[in-house]
Amino acid sequence: MLLAALQGVSELFPISSLGHTVLLPWLLRWPVDRSDPMFLAFVVALHFGTALALVVFYRRDWLRIAAGLARSLVRGRIDDADARLGWLLVAGTVPLALAGVFLEAPVRRLFGSPALVSAFLIVNAFVMFAGERLKRTAALRAEKPPALLSFRDGVSIGASQALALFPGISRSGASIVAGLLAGMTHDDAARFSFLLATPAIFAASVLEFPRLLAPAAQGVLLESVFGGILAGLTAYASVAFLTRYFHNNDLRPFGWYCLTFGVICFTLAIMKVIA
Repeated sequence: MLLAALQGVSELFPISSLGHTVLLPWLLRWPVDRSDPMFLAFVVALHFGTALALVVFYRRDWLRIAAGLARSLVRGRIDDADARLGWLLVAGTVPLALAGVFLEAPVRRLFGSPALVSAFLIVNAFVMFAGERLKRTAALRAEKPPALLSFRDGVSIGASQALALFPGISRSGASIVAGLLAGMTHDDAARFSFLLATPAIFAASVLEFPRLLAPAAQGVLLESVFGGILAGLTAYASVAFLTRYFHNNDLRPFGWYCLTFGVICFTLAIMKVIA
């Protein structure tokens, strides 16, 4: 249940859910086998709960976006903000899907190294620091609403999510920084990031859903159900908090957290190797 709550929070907070699900069991010396079918089924349930929370939270947005996409298909043109936002999300989802197909298996080998995960968490901190510093330059101070983004911007923001394949790099952190560099405000960048994450998390969990029905997963079926519910509740609370937080705040506090936690874990991992 602790992992479930952690998933719900860290999937949306820019602190890397994948990095924390590697580092926390390692720090607490939990005997977790990430390749075990039961553990994989449990993780699928957590992601499914997170995706449902995002769908529920942004249900009105998704209804407008779906209607806009339908209108654009019928008319053969994009002539309203909801339709444009919908196609921007489609454009942003494609590069992440391609990266997942071709890069996930090679990158998965990094999951077993706490030192590497810690190093990526430190990199994640500096990505956010750099994004905030660049955002303060004169060229990026002008505010651009999501509906005015170019499709090139949408693809770039979507492609930035692929960095989250590396454990320790945050999906939301990378895409919010990309949104800031495209000219959006913090709250618009966060909203676009969470909308963009919804189909990615939902599709990934649905594709892996058969793991929950496999005979090997029956031993954790109850834990998976309750874990998915808890992950959904904490994810809903997280996105509700973050949408308010980014009205007047930025990414730097999360950057300092990732830097501090990453340095501590990296030091412990190196000391263990030396010992």
